[in-house]
Amino acid sequence: MTGAPDDGLDALETPCLILDEGRVRANLARMRAHLDRLGVAFRPHLKTAKSLDVARLAMAGPEGPATVSTLREAEYFAEGGVRDMIYAVGIAPGKLDRVGAVRRRGADLAVTLDSVEQAEAVSAWSRRHGDPLPALIEVDADGHRSGVKPGDAEALVAIGRALDGAALRGVLLHAGDSYALSDPEALAAAAEAERAAAVEAATTLRAAGLPCPVVSVGSTPTARFARDLTGVTEVRAGVFMFGDLFQAGVGAVAVDDIALTVLATVIGHRRDTGWIITDAGWMAMSRDRGTARQAVDQGYGVVCDRAGRPYPDLIVADANQEHGILALRKGSAAALPDLPVGARVRILPNHACATGAQHGRYHVVGADGRAGAVWPRINGW
Repeated sequence: MTGAPDDGLDALETPCLILDEGRVRANLARMRAHLDRLGVAFRPHLKTAKSLDVARLAMAGPEGPATVSTLREAEYFAEGGVRDMIYAVGIAPGKLDRVGAVRRRGADLAVTLDSVEQAEAVSAWSRRHGDPLPALIEVDADGHRSGVKPGDAEALVAIGRALDGAALRGVLLHAGDSYALSDPEALAAAAEAERAAAVEAATTLRAAGLPCPVVSVGSTPTARFARDLTGVTEVRAGVFMFGDLFQAGVGAVAVDDIALTVLATVIGHRRDTGWIITDAGWMAMSRDRGTARQAVDQGYGVVCDRAGRPYPDLIVADANQEHGILALRKGSAAALPDLPVGARVRILPNHACATGAQHGRYHVVGADGRAGAVWPRINGW
């Protein structure tokens, strides 16, 4: 566009994913400083990023440590030289050969499980292949999802003993119910409950003569609001690196911390309804409407100018597959911005993981405010 700023955005095909490198670095620095004060190691979760370039910013070193949520991620990061990884999703026996293939590349990939059945499958595979797979027992911090109850000593010990052909490495927890909170005191309490459950499970295993060197906890909200992590050895968290509107609603990040936006182009107007139409529909933004359950419903995303500054009360109010409908929030007294056809806007996503999954690369905005570097990212399982 004539007279457009020299920010590199007009050279990009839209819709596409923009990543603010400075914000990513700042988010990581804050988390590291917080966890350093609490005396625990940081094992970044790479399920949001799915990018080796981002991983290298997040990890303590080029070999890790790291957390992954898919074996595709494990394979990709192993190819990039990452050696210390936890696959933090319950292992399906049919996936053990893929785990073994990653390990044969030199990566120490550990698996997660929460049943004797899984433990027996892991042990049998380990004995067949002469590779004692490291395994962590998933413990249920809050009833959110998978895991053994922390007070179920019988189940914990039975699983640990069923790993006789493998290598029990410790316990792993994820306080997923923290995502439904927003009060700082409630979030701090959730973090303490996660810590206490982890320590209880680890104590049970050790009292039975079983090893438990790793006590791993983590979610972005509990990592952010934890005040004491005594007995914990490491924290896993990931979405905080990018931030999103859902996490801003929780209070785990500020809107100004959000590093991920979708670049879109205005393609039309409906002046009778006060709509501005862009080329970024739900295929670009994802269908995630998680903020609809929060105090502030952000639609499909908050609309910003090309520098990433939010327009007052302008959201993606609705979306079709390839059309985004921008409108002012109901009841707003703000003025609809003058955005002619061809204008570029940036949209803050509800859920960074879901929005990122719609794209194959990041266009990176550097310290000079220009989009230059392209960082590949992966998808799939």
